[in-house]
Amino acid sequence: MPQTITRGYKAMVADAKKAIEEIEAQDAVKLAGSSAVVLVDLRDPRELERDGRIPGAFHCTRGMLEFWVDPGSPYYKPVFTDDKTFILYCQADWRGTLAAAALGDMGMANVLHLEGGFGEWRKAASHLETARRLTGAVDNHPVLADCYRAMRRYGAADDLWRELREA
Repeated sequence: MPQTITRGYKAMVADAKKAIEEIEAQDAVKLAGSSAVVLVDLRDPRELERDGRIPGAFHCTRGMLEFWVDPGSPYYKPVFTDDKTFILYCQADWRGTLAAAALGDMGMANVLHLEGGFGEWRKAASHLETARRLTGAVDNHPVLADCYRAMRRYGAADDLWRELREA
């Protein structure tokens, strides 16, 4: 017998929207680069590679957010320690909305959700970091390509990429 979903994602997102504060893309663009603001990109690494990213944004996949925010977690990231405003976003709206509500439930203050997500940012901003694609020997070597992608996930790929290009 199949499981019965008693509360779907639409209801969850609608309830979360009632509990969070949102910011429009044009207002978020004006705050970008401020030392008092952290833009938190919740998108999947494949989305970053495909669509690019907001310059200076901190990347945290949606699945790790609560673990990276909680100082009691072995996965805690100090970027969430500071008393700053955190603007969360995903590609469109749903993950960012649920994430902002979850951080509010955790007691975190100054959390905003970027209304319309990265798609709205792209319409409002003139600047994006373009996606970096694997090229040359790295593309054609499956082990190197897999290694590079794994290192990108953990923030160590830029040094590797420079060394490969200089070799």
